[in-house]
Amino acid sequence: MSARPFIVAIDGPAGAGKSSVSKLLARRLNFALVDTGAIYRCVALMATREGIAFDDDAKLGELLGRVRIHFQVVGEENHVFLGGEDVSGEIRTPPISMGASQVSGRPVVRAGLLALQRRLALEAPSGAILEGRDIGTVVFPDADVKFFLAADPEVRARRRFEELFQKGVDSSLEAVLTDQTRRDAADSGREVAPLKPAEDAVHVDSSSMPLSEVVQSLEHEIERRRAARGT
Repeated sequence: MSARPFIVAIDGPAGAGKSSVSKLLARRLNFALVDTGAIYRCVALMATREGIAFDDDAKLGELLGRVRIHFQVVGEENHVFLGGEDVSGEIRTPPISMGASQVSGRPVVRAGLLALQRRLALEAPSGAILEGRDIGTVVFPDADVKFFLAADPEVRARRRFEELFQKGVDSSLEAVLTDQTRRDAADSGREVAPLKPAEDAVHVDSSSMPLSEVVQSLEHEIERRRAARGT
């Protein structure tokens, strides 16, 4: 039986830098990248398009059977494809972000997507990086290394505002901070798989750290664990 791919779990709140860090780590380590947050965003996008309420468990459960997602690195970006459609930009809008937070709190959705998330990681040739909010606690509690990436709320909101601005999305820093605060409360307070660090997670505060320093710090720990495992 072949050895399981090396699994890296990166959890944390919105705006902590998980996406940027995960993308760079995956490229440097030649690992597969599984953006679990994007998967929930795709569900929220599908529900929105089909007029399904975010708390309609019966219809959400039926919708899950039609979710077909794959990731592909295009240039410098990790693009998300829903069916054959590139929805990378559409799933990052504030309404879909809030929708993702709502559907991700539904037990039927989390249970329905758990197998998909695990399969995408276990199919990786050598290793996989999964980013989200419950990777180290629920999806892969036996991950080879777990990180919890955090940052001050104001710093996270500024990062998100800049990201939206660069994509041409009209918003304001105040609005982004308000949405972020609401989402943090929803993610941390939900009954099913709430946002929280795994007990054995390595905590990293990126508030005052440049991206390169965060990536190097995580990469060093990953390589240390890989050497200990003999991979």
